[in-house]
Amino acid sequence: MFTGIVEELGEVTAVENLGDSSRFRLRGPLVTEDAKHGDSIAVNGVCLTVVETAAGEFTADVMAETLSRSSLGALGPGSRVNLERPMAVGDRLGGHIVQGHVDGTGTILARTPSENWEIVKISLPAPLRRYVVEKGSITVDGVSLTVVDAGQDHFTISLIPTTLALTTLGIKEPGDPVNLEVDVIAKYVERMLGARTGETAQ
Repeated sequence: MFTGIVEELGEVTAVENLGDSSRFRLRGPLVTEDAKHGDSIAVNGVCLTVVETAAGEFTADVMAETLSRSSLGALGPGSRVNLERPMAVGDRLGGHIVQGHVDGTGTILARTPSENWEIVKISLPAPLRRYVVEKGSITVDGVSLTVVDAGQDHFTISLIPTTLALTTLGIKEPGDPVNLEVDVIAKYVERMLGARTGETAQ
């Protein structure tokens, strides 16, 4: 489990095409300082398993399912990525409960700068609309954020200077894809209410 509080802005150093999967090598000195084979690290909000570590870098295999459902397939050498290690038992939950299981991707539609923050408008896939509410939680590229406005086909978030400086959301441009993970609690509530009414959540 993760919290959506990005620890490090890392970088993809190599991508090896393995046919039905890809092997990524990523640089992240902070998140690899105590990482070992089999550990998990969230990369732009996608939970990946560490294959090996060396000299501040780690490798991870990404299956075709993950490449098709997330924006990782668009990454290449030089791409910047948000990195976070799993939350340890007893740690503070600084963001919200994040599983690292991407529900879909959105596209940055617009950026509106202000003096001390920036409003970012992101497209919202139809299957995820019912889970996104004003002032609710959402994870964008692994960053725990609060929804400012929830429209029919989009939502907006407000980014403070720290988020702009320390995550990929500070450098993403209109047209760029982002990974989205909705609040898992909303999905469980839907499932439980569906069981009570005899309906099945899709």
